[in-house]
Amino acid sequence: MNGKRRRLFLAAVHPMLEPGEQVEVATIVNLSSVSVRRTAAFAVASTIVTGGALAMMPTPTPMYLAMTGRRIFIFRANPMFARPEEHLMTIPRAGLVRSQIRERLINSSFVVSSPDNEQGLRIIFSLLNRKNRNAIASVLPLAG
Repeated sequence: MNGKRRRLFLAAVHPMLEPGEQVEVATIVNLSSVSVRRTAAFAVASTIVTGGALAMMPTPTPMYLAMTGRRIFIFRANPMFARPEEHLMTIPRAGLVRSQIRERLINSSFVVSSPDNEQGLRIIFSLLNRKNRNAIASVLPLAG
């Protein structure tokens, strides 16, 4: 994440922090993936509809993730501009566990879940964000 994006994101997170709380990791992630099959189908359909003039491919909406010693904050990122658009959720870190890291050709992911909730949150990291992925994964214990 470049300096301008980081400054704008941290400015949005700062008012939500409790006294003594600091951001440990700030990164850009995806919370949903687009399958290869869906991407190919969308590209073919858009090419047919436009008579071959244009082929479009879906991409997931980027999200900002900030992790403190107590919580994880997630904001929707504006894909065109550097600023965060809206605060989506805050997850308390106490009791969170993660799955094994799943490595893929162009990204990696793991699922964060809580013992209270059956559903988990899949967090997808680009290749450029491995350092941040490892920082987050190192503080969340593996699910048993």
